[in-house]
Amino acid sequence: MSTPSPAIAPTNISSPTPTPAVAPASTVVIVEDDAAVRDILIELFESAGFTAVGAENGVDGVEAVRAHNPRITTIDVNMPGIDGFETAKRVRAISETYIVLVTARAEEADAVLGLSIGADDYVTKPFRPREFRARVEAMLRRPRGFAPRDAPAALEPTSTASPSVLIHRDITLDTSTRAVHKGDDAIVLTRTEFDLLRTLLESQRRARSKEDLALVARGDTPGVVHVSELDKRAIESHMTNIRRKLGDPAAMPVHIETVRGVGYRLTVDAATQR
Repeated sequence: MSTPSPAIAPTNISSPTPTPAVAPASTVVIVEDDAAVRDILIELFESAGFTAVGAENGVDGVEAVRAHNPRITTIDVNMPGIDGFETAKRVRAISETYIVLVTARAEEADAVLGLSIGADDYVTKPFRPREFRARVEAMLRRPRGFAPRDAPAALEPTSTASPSVLIHRDITLDTSTRAVHKGDDAIVLTRTEFDLLRTLLESQRRARSKEDLALVARGDTPGVVHVSELDKRAIESHMTNIRRKLGDPAAMPVHIETVRGVGYRLTVDAATQR
């Protein structure tokens, strides 16, 4: 990597903060050309109970994902050969793994680009291992479509807590199968896009702020992790992608409307108008 900045912020990593246990079968692929950073990330994940597989370039990283079907994949953005953005695209095309981009680039446009091509989170260098772990743990708390079939029943939605099928106009979202349809046509959403759309459908006409939606996208608890302007811009990018996939022009929204100065909410359902 070309950046002279240290990849790890000064902190004591010799005795990592205990982290929740994970399933023994959980694997992480770490795509990082800097051997020192790669080793630190391997140590970090192994201390949390993961089996860690390292790759020093994008091509090898994609093949490692194909071979190991990891739960998480971290990808350095600034690598020789194919960069992290292209690597993330190729990984997303073959896997539902969580993707965390690790980057020395602090530009807003780079982070938004990474999220728009399918990454679930981004971490800028230098990073603190404790914060990195906290962000990954928050991300893993979000239920996903590729969860093990024998996942605890407590993770399954119940009819009393939340309806399994959410409907708005011609959009149908099934929370149990994580399937979305517009009429008879299937709509392919990323995990984050699905979670955001589900939140809006559950909220109906109640406006949700960009801060609220950023916490949904990250799986964070309110007040625990600061929501930055970059996080808010990322939500705007996600909402643009969702609207595009739904065929919903921002100028004349059919499904999702912008509440200026606040965030987003569903449009009025024509069937409920009197």
